[in-house]
Formats: sequence, C-alpha cells, structure tokens
Amino acid sequence: MAQLREFKKQQTRQTITHAATALFVERGFEGTTIADVAEAAGVSKMTVTNYFPRKEDLFFDMHEEVITGPARAFAARPVGESALDAVRRDYLEAVERHDALLGWTQPGFTRLIDESPVLRARLREMYDHQEQALSVTLAEAVGDEPDAFEPRHAAAQLSTVLRLLFGEAQRRVRQGTTERELFDTLGLIAREAFTRLEPSLGAYAVRESPHE
Repeated sequence: MAQLREFKKQQTRQTITHAATALFVERGFEGTTIADVAEAAGVSKMTVTNYFPRKEDLFFDMHEEVITGPARAFAARPVGESALDAVRRDYLEAVERHDALLGWTQPGFTRLIDESPVLRARLREMYDHQEQALSVTLAEAVGDEPDAFEPRHAAAQLSTVLRLLFGEAQRRVRQGTTERELFDTLGLIAREAFTRLEPSLGAYAVRESPHE
C-alpha cells in the first residue's frame, strides 16, 4: 500500500513538472504562474505548492540532488578515500552516465535562466546550500565544530569547482555543443580542476579503517 502511494506521488510530481516545463518553454518563466501549471497538470494550486513551494523549484525540479549530492558522495566514501577523491569520483561517474544535472539542457532552458534574475538567484542559492551541506558533513566526519574554518574552506573549494563546471556546461550549451562533446569536455576540465586541489585537499578527511 505504501509503495502504491509513493508511486502515485511520483506520478503526480512528474505530471506537474512536465506541465511546468512545457509552459516555461512556451511563455517564459516570469510569464507562467503556479495557477497556470496547476490547470495544465489537472491538479489544484495547493497540490503544486505542496510538491514545489517555490516556482523556481518547478524549473530546478532536481534541486535537492544538486544540494545534497556532494555531501552524500562524501559520506558514502570507502576506506582510504578523501573528501576530494569522493567528490571527484562522484562527478566523473555523473559525466560517464551523461547526467543532465551537470548542465546538459536544451538551449532554450539556458536562455530562460539567462533572462530571469529569479532563476539566476535560485541557482546561486542552490550552490550556496550545496556548500553548506558539504561543510556540515565534512565537519562531522573530522570532528570539528560545524562553523570551523577548515571544513568550510574545503567545502568552498569543492563546491566552487562544481559551480564553475556547471557554468561552463551552460556556456557550451549556448554555443551549440553536442551532448557527447559536452561530456567529453567536462570530463577533461573536471580532472584538471580537481587535480589543482590536490595540494590542499588530497589528504583531507580520508576515511580510515575502523580497525586502525
């Protein structure tokens, strides 16, 4: 019964996001209201806001994955892997599977972000929250206070690379790059960018064996 409820919730969520996507493409972000999305999806306005409290999150419907992804990758790292290793591995695995969260979108969506101060602000906020989530997880792992400088500094370096890589992906989408070209390029750039962090983060927050 619980599985059926969850399945129906996922169906409703997808119906809402598909309706919102079509409207955003047709009318623009600012030209689309929550009421418009509700009508197109065949649900109430309250149902839409229950799933997506903010209109921006109808556009960035995978925002939770962006925010929590690096922290989860770090928390699940195997023995011998550092914070840098974990975030780098997680990103490069996403490159291999051509994960759209890395910035692969239709050019129209990139233009919508470019034209909307609200969407640009939400994107910045998402990466700020990503950095905060990673910082807290790092601090817990190394036994520091949540506001200690070292985990915040490490999280800032890692999240900055991820933010810049997303921006680079969007820039190349605007230029008309193909999907294969984009992900091949992101893989090369990411490897170089993360390698530059080795001197400061190569040995930071390495997971030790529980028997050591």
